[in-house]
Amino acid sequence: MADQLRPTDDAQLPTILAQVDRLSLYKPAVDDKSVSVVSDKVQDDDLVEPDDSEYQFRFTDWLFRRGSHKSVDLDAIATKRSVFDDPILAPHYWPKPEYENIHRLDLKARWTYREERALIRKLDWKVMLWAAISFSALNLDRSNINQANSDNFLPDLHLTTNGESNFNLGNSLFRVAFLCAELPSQLVSKRIGPDRWIPMQMTLWSIVTMCQFWLKGRTSFIVTRVLLGALQGGFIPDLILYLSYYYTKTELPIRLAFFWMSLNACSVVASFIAYGVLHLRGTLGRAGWRWLFLIEGLITLVIGVVTFFMMPPSPTQTKSWFRPKGWFTEREETICVTRVLRDDPTKGDMHNREGLTLKRLWQAACDYDLWPLYILGIMFGIPIGPPGTYLTLSLRHLGFDTFRTNLLTIPSQVFGMISMFGIALISETLNDRSIVSMMEDVWALPCLVALYCLPENPNPWAYFAVATVLLSYPYTHPIQVGWCSRNAGAVASRTVNASLYNMCVQLSAVIYSYIYQADDAPQYKRGNRTLIIICAINLGLLYPGTKLYYLWRNKTRDRIWNKMTSEEKAAYLQTTTDLGNRRLDFRFAH
Repeated sequence: MADQLRPTDDAQLPTILAQVDRLSLYKPAVDDKSVSVVSDKVQDDDLVEPDDSEYQFRFTDWLFRRGSHKSVDLDAIATKRSVFDDPILAPHYWPKPEYENIHRLDLKARWTYREERALIRKLDWKVMLWAAISFSALNLDRSNINQANSDNFLPDLHLTTNGESNFNLGNSLFRVAFLCAELPSQLVSKRIGPDRWIPMQMTLWSIVTMCQFWLKGRTSFIVTRVLLGALQGGFIPDLILYLSYYYTKTELPIRLAFFWMSLNACSVVASFIAYGVLHLRGTLGRAGWRWLFLIEGLITLVIGVVTFFMMPPSPTQTKSWFRPKGWFTEREETICVTRVLRDDPTKGDMHNREGLTLKRLWQAACDYDLWPLYILGIMFGIPIGPPGTYLTLSLRHLGFDTFRTNLLTIPSQVFGMISMFGIALISETLNDRSIVSMMEDVWALPCLVALYCLPENPNPWAYFAVATVLLSYPYTHPIQVGWCSRNAGAVASRTVNASLYNMCVQLSAVIYSYIYQADDAPQYKRGNRTLIIICAINLGLLYPGTKLYYLWRNKTRDRIWNKMTSEEKAAYLQTTTDLGNRRLDFRFAH
């Protein structure tokens, strides 16, 4: 295993070349079907180069009405060239026979920009929209504890916010359960399919959310927090894996930004819901926060049940008894499958109901090339986390009432959506992830310094202004999630690594839940000083270091791969035991 995971460098080049020279005499061992398909003489003069800027569609071009996209003939061929067009290399990238969409893969297929854009619009409305609604349901039940805090939730249950207190302990256990459930959830999802597991998760956690109506005290609070964490863990990477079946690697990041924008939009809606529902305090002798848990849990339950009917297993499996015509024509299925595999052939190396072996699981976990992203996952959210978690409590402490407090959380959510969308556009325009992702900490640092410098008894509106600017930060998590998924390099690795990355993000939440302490309230001087230090570490060391690491890894592989002939590359691909991003032909995004 150690040899398999060791990076390749220049010292290994003579050994590799000797091996491929010896093996190049043998015919690649591929099945008859793949040989027949790739060996046919296909006219490929009309293919578009993947990096052809004249024809490549960018969302920013459309948004800002740039002239470059106007010159594109919508009836011109949009099919992009890929490794499948090399008759020597193509057999080694062919999907496995069990791949559920293989019957729609057609390398001779050509489609126009008009057809491709119509298909993408349909995918956005059919697939992406409901995924965003499902994700909003997660946030509705995950963050309603913040609205409950504004309605005397802690005093009603005799909880406090001190270090090892009931409230902090419950939230920490929620994060730990969420974290521990990430990988098991992904394994279940990969075995039975995300189209089945995602609505099952939603239905189960919505029931637990409604059960919080009957909370009695410390024990029931902690039990429900643990159950919610265990049932919600893995939901995010499950959805991302599902979306990767339909979108290319360049299309997914901007949609993940919309994905997380739906989270902010949900928070805005949740604030209005809380404003109305919390007025029910006293109805049937119950507190308003109890009705909040019950009503929002019921909303999620309805969404979860509908999701069973809104998530087909794959682009070629949309027909069912309740959808007899399906979503796509055969032509659209061919385009959808072929374009995704041309973009990333590794998406055909597993069936969507195929579970992971322990060997593949261990290989993915030992993939040290993704460890820099895991470290970023732990560190990037810490500077923002505590101010966001304690916003409602801080506003109440400064004298705002329950209802005004919930309304005052809306501006930062709205501005956060705008800044998140903006940072996603910048990332797409610059085709950069590491430097662009730093902007979250660049934004946070001066705001944290301003919080630290506020007087002991600040003007409530001054605190609100600083906190609102801070929490309007450009959230770069969508960029980093897509970054991790892209650098995984294979379906099996992508499944595990997405879970590991999200586990690191949850670990971050566990860490920052203890930075603000009750004896440091209400200004949290000591806590803010800690956040400033962590923010500086992210900016000065972690993000620049990650970019330099991936630049070095790509340069090392280029020196080896570019010296090999097509025959030598084919022999390497035929005989290598390297998987996913361990292969010499893989390049890391940065």
